[in-house]
Amino acid sequence: MPSTPATVSVRPLRGTVLALAWLAGVALQLQQADLWSASLYLGWLLLGGVGLVLAGWHRSAERLGPWVALGLLALSCLLLGAASTGWRAARFASTALPPALEGRDFDVVGVVSGMPQSQAAGLRFRLQLESARSQGEAVDLPALMDVGWYHGWGGTAGGGLELQRLPQALRPGERWQMRLRVKAPHGNVNPHGFDYELYLWEQGVQASAYVRAGVADPAPVRLEEAPWLSVDGARFAVRERIQAAVAERSAAALISALVVGDQAAIERSDWDVYRATGIAHLVSISGLHVTLFAWLAARVLGWLWRRSSKACLVVPAPTVALWGGVALAWAYALFAGWGVPAQRTVLMLAVVAGVRSTGGRWPWPLVWLAACLAVVLWDPWALMQAGFWLSFVAVGVLFATDSGAAKANSTRAMDRFRSMLREQWVIGLALAPLAVVLFGQVSVVGLLANLLAVPWVTLVLTPLSFLGLLHPLAWDAAALAAQALHAVLQPMAQWPLAVWWWPRPPLGIGLLACVGAMVAVFPWSWRMRVQALPLVLPLLLWRPAVPEAGAFSLLAADVGQGNAVLVRTAHHALVFDAGPRYGLESDAGHRVMVPLLQTLQWQPDLLVLSHRDTDHVGGAQALLDMVPGMQLLSSLEPAHPLLAQRAHQRCEAGQHWEWDGVAFTVLHPTAAEYVQQGRLKPNALSCVLHIRAGSHSALLAGDIEAEQERALVQRSGADLHADVLLVPHHGSKTSSTEALLDAVQPRFAWVQAGYRNRFGHPAAPVSARYVERGIVLADSPHCGAMHWVSTAPDTMGCERDRQRRYWHHRAP
Repeated sequence: MPSTPATVSVRPLRGTVLALAWLAGVALQLQQADLWSASLYLGWLLLGGVGLVLAGWHRSAERLGPWVALGLLALSCLLLGAASTGWRAARFASTALPPALEGRDFDVVGVVSGMPQSQAAGLRFRLQLESARSQGEAVDLPALMDVGWYHGWGGTAGGGLELQRLPQALRPGERWQMRLRVKAPHGNVNPHGFDYELYLWEQGVQASAYVRAGVADPAPVRLEEAPWLSVDGARFAVRERIQAAVAERSAAALISALVVGDQAAIERSDWDVYRATGIAHLVSISGLHVTLFAWLAARVLGWLWRRSSKACLVVPAPTVALWGGVALAWAYALFAGWGVPAQRTVLMLAVVAGVRSTGGRWPWPLVWLAACLAVVLWDPWALMQAGFWLSFVAVGVLFATDSGAAKANSTRAMDRFRSMLREQWVIGLALAPLAVVLFGQVSVVGLLANLLAVPWVTLVLTPLSFLGLLHPLAWDAAALAAQALHAVLQPMAQWPLAVWWWPRPPLGIGLLACVGAMVAVFPWSWRMRVQALPLVLPLLLWRPAVPEAGAFSLLAADVGQGNAVLVRTAHHALVFDAGPRYGLESDAGHRVMVPLLQTLQWQPDLLVLSHRDTDHVGGAQALLDMVPGMQLLSSLEPAHPLLAQRAHQRCEAGQHWEWDGVAFTVLHPTAAEYVQQGRLKPNALSCVLHIRAGSHSALLAGDIEAEQERALVQRSGADLHADVLLVPHHGSKTSSTEALLDAVQPRFAWVQAGYRNRFGHPAAPVSARYVERGIVLADSPHCGAMHWVSTAPDTMGCERDRQRRYWHHRAP
């Protein structure tokens, strides 16, 4: 019987609709703030399965009609996508570290997993746990945890400090017995910031710890040497050979990243260059490397297989080349660390190989969708990763525009160059709005940098890096190639407007711009392309809201144990303190403050450094480098290194200025206290800043202590009143006196402190004083970044609440 028109129109859509519905279900589940029980997800799975069977049953589909049946199938797939992801998440979350075990010491036995990383402060490594005991009793802890083994001074059970044993050399696969202090993974949560907790969730890490290596603790013991043969062991041995053979640290790190996928050794300054020039994707083991390796492996295997006619009669050479290339790409990705981008690429290659093996000629959107489906089936949380969207949109654009086809078919060098130029231009233009949505920036020099770096890295640097496995002399040549690359890229990264920063727009505006950019590069008529450009216009015109004249906003960034507050008026911005230094390799300026200011498009006019403690000035250098014309106000001593490069003004009680109808007044320290600067603690000289807009105000108190608080109350009295108080000294027992709280009478009190910090901030008696007075006490471990606007003085915002997802840690 001939098909009805309705049936004919539905069948080609069925696979696409069902795949999109399943992906939509996964995406919806990823928006959940809290997980349901695993049994509830199983119920939804059962319901989705029943709907799938009913709608797919021939007789039932005939009774329902083709379009109704398709709708039921789509709804069932949506339920299955959401429920399957939720069930996996609930099962994984059930093995998380119980809050009652945080901050306790455990004697554990485990195997070193992955490659340990040497840092200035010690070692970082992954530990695959085998057993854990506390006071002789077995305890269930998460199976995989991030561990730090630090030298120098560490905390004791009594809250003091003692010298730690030096870390020992670790190799992948070794079994160790050691004492660990554990806690749940907890990252900083800021607007547009990196989701560290999602990163660990995808890695399967559910706890972090550090080795207790004090004199009173049992010494860590190696129980078993590393196995003589393992993937991680081989990677570690190769990395050691590279580091021994290549003296120049930057070049050695780049070669290690290309050969064994170890990006952790790349210095921050080099990463800044790679990001500014848009070639970071070449440095990590990305889809480009894996795909190129698969293509080369397929060509070699096909050539070798064709040398034997008997072998070709058993299995055709194209089949061997196709699947052999996929298998060797998988082996390469495994050796390179089996990172998430490499996993996605191997899955995509396997899907494409499967389609070709069937002899089918699928349209490119179906091939692209099938690859996307495979990746999300493997890792549903990939949908939350920027790398997933960048790689798959780039592949889709190349499919749609046939970029690279002419290059592959042409034998003339000029034609190949033109094709490569067009390919880079198409990808750069199509991904520009997506880069703004994801990162708030576009590399303006990226097109030129990639034209130079792509052939250099893929045809020169990477082959030489791998040839070094056969003879170390090749690594000397690779080091020269790496140095030449840096010599070209570093000046480019310093060019004016090398990076175009733009405020990250709302999702709807961003999606419109992405669609417009992709349509503009599709091989359609020029009229069609030009008509798509207005879709990009809202992105170019959009600006984030700023306070109106006579008002101001506060944003207390989540920087861990330290202060960093952004103050914004209609046309000016101020930064009060710059956050801590986390180690010799990183600080809050580079990791939090500079990216935050750049994505918000705030150019600070003034940096106030309250005093010299490193948890307040640790990130200052990055901010000073970011804005050369920014003024500096501080209580730092004249010999402080930060003052040697920037003229500054001393903060002193009585200083006053006004921006956009908002009054700023310095209340502390006085000129008399500077006379005693050599005898007073740095906390005693903390700058205190009062900000007032009409009847609403804020008081940023730095690290003043009880004596300075009493003097401040005597001098200023009722003028101290504020809606928001930045709690003095992070809630230390030496601050937040009753006299100060009664004078300020804040609605909100903010504590910027690290999660489970060793100082115990905020102290319990101090917290009690705030609660007794009905003051809302908020801290960064529970709140993340904190927001307040003077035009809505009765409310404050917590970034953890705004961004909350079920994988985020809930501080007890």
